[in-house]
Amino acid sequence: MCVCCGSTDSVRLVHGSSRCSGRLEVRSDQSWSSVCEEDLDLNDTQVVCRELGCGAPGLLQGGLYGEGEAPVWTSELQCEGNESVVLDCRRSSSAGKTCSPGTAAGLTCTGGVRLVGQPSHCAGTVEIQHQGHWRPVEDFNKRWDLKSGSAVCQYLDCGSAVSVNTTDDSPDRPVWWVSVPCVKLTSGLRDCVGLDVPSNRSSGVDVVCSGTNGHKLCLN
Repeated sequence: MCVCCGSTDSVRLVHGSSRCSGRLEVRSDQSWSSVCEEDLDLNDTQVVCRELGCGAPGLLQGGLYGEGEAPVWTSELQCEGNESVVLDCRRSSSAGKTCSPGTAAGLTCTGGVRLVGQPSHCAGTVEIQHQGHWRPVEDFNKRWDLKSGSAVCQYLDCGSAVSVNTTDDSPDRPVWWVSVPCVKLTSGLRDCVGLDVPSNRSSGVDVVCSGTNGHKLCLN
């Protein structure tokens, strides 16, 4: 678990399992403060993930990464969603504000990788955003296994892979070819997309992670 995985001069995610997940803290008056989950919406989380270089927001849940010792931020973000950094967002003051127990905002950004087709964000068909397009991952040679699947689960903060299956009956659509050895060695999954893409194949990769349901999704 990282003490501070993703950080800029104004915002950071702490105590997560990757640089794109953790308890959200913002910097104000040279100190770091926690943010209440109820004060964030999709626009706010989009800007946070963008500033950290971590793709789109994947889930938001209070208390997911502990309460921490940081004081509660006394402002509320009012982002429009197109800002580059949090400091560009409008803010409203809430002097004396406190968070209810278990509601310090924990945020996970997808970083251009997601599992789709199931109720939980921790299970489904692997899709990667590359060159501006979301497409499934091709597994024509059936090289994906629990180790490469676990790399996806850990990237999404979903634990480890419980099962990994190749689907051969999916409809033909553009897919990304991904180097499986690369996936096993790096957390930058999008860096493993091959140069000879996209291709059209009917195979895909379904992954079920050990992570649980019950998170507040931000993708839709």
